[in-house]
Amino acid sequence: MLTMEQTIEMLNSDKASALLSRLYGEDQLSWQRDRYQALVKSYGEHFADGELGLFSSPGRSEIGGNHTDHNHGKVLAGSINLDTIAAAVKVDEPVITFVSEGYPGRFTLNITNLEPQPGEPASLSLVRGILAGFRKSGYAVGGFNAYIATNVLSASGLSSSASFEMLICSILNSFYNEGSLDTVTMAKIGQYAENVYWNKPSGLLDQMACAHGGLIAIDFANPQTPVITPVPYAFEKSGYSLVIVNTGGNHADLTEEYGAVPNEMRAVARILGAEVLRDAKPADLYGKLGEIRAQCGDRAVLRTLHFFAENDRVDAQVEALTNGNREQFLQLITESGNSSWKLLQNCYLNTDVQHQEITIALGVTETFLKSLGAGACRVHGGGFAGVILTIIPNEAVQSYVQFIQDTIGTSTYIINIRPYGSICLNDVL
Repeated sequence: MLTMEQTIEMLNSDKASALLSRLYGEDQLSWQRDRYQALVKSYGEHFADGELGLFSSPGRSEIGGNHTDHNHGKVLAGSINLDTIAAAVKVDEPVITFVSEGYPGRFTLNITNLEPQPGEPASLSLVRGILAGFRKSGYAVGGFNAYIATNVLSASGLSSSASFEMLICSILNSFYNEGSLDTVTMAKIGQYAENVYWNKPSGLLDQMACAHGGLIAIDFANPQTPVITPVPYAFEKSGYSLVIVNTGGNHADLTEEYGAVPNEMRAVARILGAEVLRDAKPADLYGKLGEIRAQCGDRAVLRTLHFFAENDRVDAQVEALTNGNREQFLQLITESGNSSWKLLQNCYLNTDVQHQEITIALGVTETFLKSLGAGACRVHGGGFAGVILTIIPNEAVQSYVQFIQDTIGTSTYIINIRPYGSICLNDVL
C-alpha cells in the first residue's frame, strides 16, 4: 500500500496505464486515470493519510439465463467496465466509516454490533450483513475508512448493489484476510447480506458476475459449488457492441414483483415433486398441467416454460460463441428476449399497464434493428423496470444512440466485458 501522494504518482505509471486499459479500454485511459486521482484527493478531503488501497468492483451484464439462477439454473454473464471504486485505509478502531459520492454525510458502523438494525440506510445494512457473513464463515473483519464513487446505474438491472457488496468484500479480504477468500465465497457472503439484512430475494448471479470477472457461464445446479466456465469471446473484436439503454424506469421498489418469480416457479416445482425447477422436466409439467394451472395459476405455468427453455438456451449460446457462430448467438438472444417478454412476463407491471418503459424501448429498438437487418435486443437483468441490452454492429452504434435519444429521450451506455472482477488494484499492479 502507498500514501496518497505515492498513489497519485503510481497512477501515472506504465503499469497503471496497462491495468486501467485492460479494465476500461484504451479509449478511457485518460478519463479513468483522472477519475482515480480525483478519488484519492476526495479521500484526503475527508480522512487522514495512510497506507491507501485502491479497489474496483464492476457492475454486471446478464447475457443469457434470465431469472434462472434462483431455481438452480444456468446463466451467461460478464463483468462490465462500469464499476464502483474506493480509496480505503485500514484503521485500528473497530469502526468502518465511508463517504459515498453523491450521498450526503458520512456512514459509520461499529463492527462490534452486527445485529440487523431496522430502518437504517441500505448501504449500512449491506455492510453490516457482509461483516456478519465474514464472521459466520470464519473470516476476520476490522475497521477502515473509505471514499467510494460509482458509475453503475442505481436500481437499473446492472447490479449496483452487488457491485457495492463485492467492493466491501474485497476491502475486507485484502485488509484482514490476505486475499484468501475466493470469488464464490465472496459472492455467497454478498448474497447473504442482501437476503438477510436487506430482505431482497436475489439469487447468486449478480454477486458471482461482479466478483469473478470476464464472460462466464455459471451452472447453479448445486448453488454451494457453482460451476464456472470462462467463455473466450470478445464482443468488441467481433464487429458488434453491447449497448445498455436506460429506459427511464426504476426497480427500487419492486421487491414483491421479483420475489413472485422464484416463488411461482418453486410452487410448480413442488407439485412436480422437486424443490426447484432444475430438478423437474418439461414432460412432468405437461402431465400435470391442469392440476398446476388450478393450484398455481397460468402465469406460474408460463414462467416455468420460460425456465426450461432459457436454461437450455444458455448452453446453446455458449456453444455458438465458442464456435464463433455469431448469427446463431444473436438469434438465441432474440429468442431469450421474446421468452422473457411473453412467458416470464417481466417487462412491465401487470398492475400498471400505462407505464411500460422496457417494452417501449424494446419495441422501438426492434424496429431499428429490423431496418439494419442485424443485431438483437432483450430485457436486461431482473426486469419490470430498468434497462435493456442491445447487441448491434459497431458501425450502427452512434446512429442507434441518437435514435434512442430522439425517440424515448434516455441515456445509453456502450459497455465492454472486463477481464477482472472485484479487485484491489494494488495487488494486480
